[in-house]
Amino acid sequence: MALNLSCSSSDLGPLLGGAANATAVADYICSRYNTISNRLSDTTYAIDNTYLLFSAYLVFAMQLGFAMLCAGSVRAKNTMNIMLTNVLDAAAGGLSYYLFGFAFAFGSPSNGFIGRHFFGLREFPSPTSDYSFFLYQWAFAIAAAGITSGSIAERTQFVAYLIYSSFLTAFVYPIVSHWFWAGDGWASPTRSDNLLFGSGVIDFAGSGVVHMVGGIAGLWGALIEGPRIGRFDQSGRSVILRGHSASLVVLGSFLLWFGWYGFNPGSFLTILKVYGSSGNYYGQWSAIGRTAVTTTLAGSTAALTTLFGKRLLLGHWNVTDVCNGLLGGFAAITSGCSVVEPWAAIVCGFVAAGVLIGFNKLAEKLKYDDPLEAAQLHGGCGAWGLLFTGLFATKKYVNEVYPGVGGRPYGLFMGGGGKLLAAQIVQILVIIGWVTATMGPLFYGLHKLNLLRISNEDEMAGMDMTRHGGFAYIYHDEEHKHHHGLGMMMKRVEPTANSPMSSV
Repeated sequence: MALNLSCSSSDLGPLLGGAANATAVADYICSRYNTISNRLSDTTYAIDNTYLLFSAYLVFAMQLGFAMLCAGSVRAKNTMNIMLTNVLDAAAGGLSYYLFGFAFAFGSPSNGFIGRHFFGLREFPSPTSDYSFFLYQWAFAIAAAGITSGSIAERTQFVAYLIYSSFLTAFVYPIVSHWFWAGDGWASPTRSDNLLFGSGVIDFAGSGVVHMVGGIAGLWGALIEGPRIGRFDQSGRSVILRGHSASLVVLGSFLLWFGWYGFNPGSFLTILKVYGSSGNYYGQWSAIGRTAVTTTLAGSTAALTTLFGKRLLLGHWNVTDVCNGLLGGFAAITSGCSVVEPWAAIVCGFVAAGVLIGFNKLAEKLKYDDPLEAAQLHGGCGAWGLLFTGLFATKKYVNEVYPGVGGRPYGLFMGGGGKLLAAQIVQILVIIGWVTATMGPLFYGLHKLNLLRISNEDEMAGMDMTRHGGFAYIYHDEEHKHHHGLGMMMKRVEPTANSPMSSV
């Protein structure tokens, strides 16, 4: 926020006495004062935009984390395919969000349902937003698309990725972000009037807007496609199709952890804002630091809870499960990270681990196959995060982060009544309904047109060989007893005349 300082010679002149040159002196002092004021204002804009750009770079770096996590979680024969889809999410999402998505999300002034300005960034930047804001929001949009790609990995045609990724980032996700983040969205907490339940929805960095949207979209894609070949045996028992590299899973998890410090603290958008009187050590920079702390504690608690929970259930320590638990904690705290106390973040992470384990058990019973547990992790833990905010948001932090509304509701368990919790429940139901109504028919239409799932032959052989010109490296899968041996070599294998091939 820019400083609003001004000096008027007509006001200053009488204070200088009746000297003949009092007016000239007042003019000179005010000109110097206004110059300094403008410089301070420019500096404030520059610092805030630099902070937002840096946060956007961190969130974009999460795409590398998604790519590594996805690559490690699938079998080696599909490595090139899943890596390409992650590149596609960023590239296709960049164009679709530029042309349509940003306008639908933040094209104010508009109605409560959809934005109407800034298509192709026309008449941009504006007094309310700059290019750094567009870049930051684009990084969020492609994160939602990346979540969906994990649910339908190892069995989806390339053209389906192109279609769903563009549609999600151009229309489905932007509409949701307009509802809950734009200043004139119908459920936004920053509306000037007619707040939902007197509060609006507090989804600070997107447990619902990003994670639930991506998770529910992936849920429908995976349900319509069906499980991978071999995921369940003839008697219906679950068969684990392990990813080929725990190292890549850990690397991706750490990259996502690092990027989350742009995802959550960066959602303040600005850093130079004082809470209370100026000259105080406490301001928005303190809230940003607290948000980073709550993010860390929730993820750490979820990771440890998953570690010991899985040890009790399965009898061994599983690094992949721990990484998924870590990310589940992050997805949950994303909604209330700025408005809860650090101790509450521990509660959030503890419950998030239980939610993830529970939904994974349910998925097995229902024969639902999600190679990265994306729907369970992002959809389930994201929904818990919204409920958590409605229970634990504190009065002080809610009024600091969302000022200007007297008597704003806060967490039920913190003495703020149930109105905020009611708003959070509305968000969960609305997101499930909207994504189901849009992405469900899209995936079903692709299925009916035979554009969704690959053939059984291609799936068994692996999409790297049949769709992308060769394997990423020599590998050994349990269902493929090749004569190459058990060693893994970082060497590309080109298709031969006998290799199964099909058109992309």
